[in-house]
Amino acid sequence: MIIITGGAGFIGSCLQAALAARGLDTVIVDWLGTEGKWRNIAAHPPTRLVTPDELPAFLASLPGAQAVFHMGAISETTARDGDLVWRTNVALSHDLWQWCARTQTRFIYASSAATYGGADRPELFSDDPARLDTLAPLNLYGWSKHVFDRQAIRAAQIGAPCPPQWAGLKFFNVFGPNEYHKSKMISVVKVKYDELRAGGPARLFRSDKPGIADGMQARDFIWVGDVVDMLLWLFDTPSVSGLFNCGTGVARSYLDVAHAVCDALGLPRRVEFIDMPPALRSQYQSYTQADLTRLRAAGYKKAFTPLEDAVTHYVQEYLTTGRLYL
Repeated sequence: MIIITGGAGFIGSCLQAALAARGLDTVIVDWLGTEGKWRNIAAHPPTRLVTPDELPAFLASLPGAQAVFHMGAISETTARDGDLVWRTNVALSHDLWQWCARTQTRFIYASSAATYGGADRPELFSDDPARLDTLAPLNLYGWSKHVFDRQAIRAAQIGAPCPPQWAGLKFFNVFGPNEYHKSKMISVVKVKYDELRAGGPARLFRSDKPGIADGMQARDFIWVGDVVDMLLWLFDTPSVSGLFNCGTGVARSYLDVAHAVCDALGLPRRVEFIDMPPALRSQYQSYTQADLTRLRAAGYKKAFTPLEDAVTHYVQEYLTTGRLYL
């Protein structure tokens, strides 16, 4: 049995599709809600669906599992309820870690590039555990992920009880099918697609950082299929544990993304710049780029999908075809 928290969400449901294709028994822990999130798993349902409030009793009934993929979290970078974020992103992660350590179940969890805060140079995106104490997340979400990363590293360093394999992946800017329920946290690729299909230009934030031109804010954008490949590699390589970046290692500008969506749609490159909302200015990352040194050293050799290829595939094989879901 494989347990996937957040398994009806974006990355979790894409992972569920891959595990189901292998014929593996899975249990998804998630709320389906009323916004059609069930469609993410319609073509590849799990063996069982457990709601988050049922999780403690469910785990108490089990002697263990093959692995837990902990993808569930409050991921809004604008989240404000500190108590709720702590319970969901830190306390639950800690409880799952303890259960996995006690039952000798492998544990792979979602961290985030938001832990890097205002880092603005490639060398500042190292996932070396020795650098954890230097990071300063800009928002509550990033801080909560950073707290648990530090707890995991600390447990491993002092010899506290740990799962037989544990790995945290710092997801960078992931995009692809099954993200449609994410509301304001949906990828910039999907947002630009919607703007262009509505007949308008692609709208990008003006830069609020000296020395960065409008549209040249840059992020490490990664295709969800590449993320799933990395999760499966960890599952297939139980000897690897640790905290790793999950990005392409290449920063691309928002202007590059907008142009890629225009090109994929066969439309002229039309871009309009708008002011950044005041609420975002103090917590907006104008640059991210994953340092993949430790991931490559751990043995991950697969190449990542180039931005233009991934955007074209997303637009032409999913968004414009009516086949929105995996």
